[in-house]
Amino acid sequence: MDNQLVDVMSQRAAILSGDAEKTQKQRDAGKKTARERAIQLLDEGSFVEMDTLMAKKGMGDGVVTGYGTVGERPVYLFSQDFTVRGGAMSELQAAKVMKMLRLAQKTGAPVVMMCDSAGAAIDEGALSINAYADVFAQLSLMSGVCPLIALVLGPCVGGASLIAQLADISIIASSVGSLMAAGPQVYASTLGKELSPKEIGGGEVMAAQGGVTFCAQDENAAFALCSSMLDLLPSCNMEDAPETDADLQREMTVSDAADLDGIFAELFDGEYFEFYKDSAKGIRVCLGRIGGHTAGVVANNGAREGGKLCACCAKKAARFVRFCDCYSIPVVSLVNTTGLKLPELDGQANLMKGLSQLLYAYAEATCAKISIVTGYAIGPAYSAMGGKANADISYAWQNAVIAPLMPEAAVQVLMKDELKASEGEPADARAALAKKYCDETACALKAAESGIVDDVIPEKDTRKYVIAAIEMLASKRDSNPPKKHGNQPM
Repeated sequence: MDNQLVDVMSQRAAILSGDAEKTQKQRDAGKKTARERAIQLLDEGSFVEMDTLMAKKGMGDGVVTGYGTVGERPVYLFSQDFTVRGGAMSELQAAKVMKMLRLAQKTGAPVVMMCDSAGAAIDEGALSINAYADVFAQLSLMSGVCPLIALVLGPCVGGASLIAQLADISIIASSVGSLMAAGPQVYASTLGKELSPKEIGGGEVMAAQGGVTFCAQDENAAFALCSSMLDLLPSCNMEDAPETDADLQREMTVSDAADLDGIFAELFDGEYFEFYKDSAKGIRVCLGRIGGHTAGVVANNGAREGGKLCACCAKKAARFVRFCDCYSIPVVSLVNTTGLKLPELDGQANLMKGLSQLLYAYAEATCAKISIVTGYAIGPAYSAMGGKANADISYAWQNAVIAPLMPEAAVQVLMKDELKASEGEPADARAALAKKYCDETACALKAAESGIVDDVIPEKDTRKYVIAAIEMLASKRDSNPPKKHGNQPM
């Protein structure tokens, strides 16, 4: 027995130390090892590795799995080991990952997936493809059960790139990470030119395409972002997000609906995180704490083309609303949109699909939904942004305009005779009639009188009203009609 224990300890030591030459190459590339990554993310001394000795004879598994705590809360993780067969997904690697994922699902704890993989283990043939299929299926089943966070810490090629897309939140370390549907060799053969992994799917490229939630400068920044996300999220869908103390009486000084940076800075308690910041910039989505409660904010970027909704903006917002709803995180919608951004004729279906997805996401969401019209709320864009029908509580700022058309366009339709009969400059007459239309038909007061909004609120009290609504809705219990699932427009 003593000799057997010696053998076990020797084998464990060999696995933990790894291949010295390949480890050095990993470090030369600016990357940490799989175990170093796990230890850095988790609280000091809390990492417990699972299945360390699990290996086929003469073959490594290319992954480290285990659990520990972040901020003293349980977290499961896997960290792909690029020094072993390029971190390629094999039958053995999938078995280890699946075991860890199922434990996380049973215990209700977040999962962090540290991705650094050249793809599938080609030498295993169909077994490696099936290995990926098993992992993808399990991640899909866990979606909305436990928070899934993917860290892209190296090249992730082919199937490896899809793990980030199945996660709730994906963070790419720009200095070392890349997401590629196919590797440089495949692109060289199809496009006839040499491209680097960074050019194909580096951090900036993926961030601009909306392929990742966050783009961090390096691994350290990625770990810090991951810790911040874990701090904001509940451990699973059966729990509430952690709460903190906050100043509940703080007033806001910003009254410009287009100044979203100013609004965010005063609405949130402190630090907030903007998802998909570099893509679909006509809309902005952020996660942070308001009054000590984790909350998501969806806001039209009125400073950019009047906050007009395009297909990409609608899909970006829909994804965020569904994410918040998975974990019962309140959604605050700041509506300031002059309508739809009309595409070329061949893009109409895409726009309609995007708007339908956003409408569907808001309607299906059972989390607390608070809507505030801060500027314009025009036509279908207002309906898609969680209008009164899709909000538990809705407010408007005093200068808000809520109408089917922009006032200038409404004048052309409703007041043609008055416009023709007016004297002076046509532009001045149109502006005067537009003001009349706003005052008599489309102003915030008229909307409140007809029940379209619950109240017209002072800009300085917006934060107080939002906090009060979040706290009042904390006990909300709502459910959708019994069904297998809806047929979401995709």
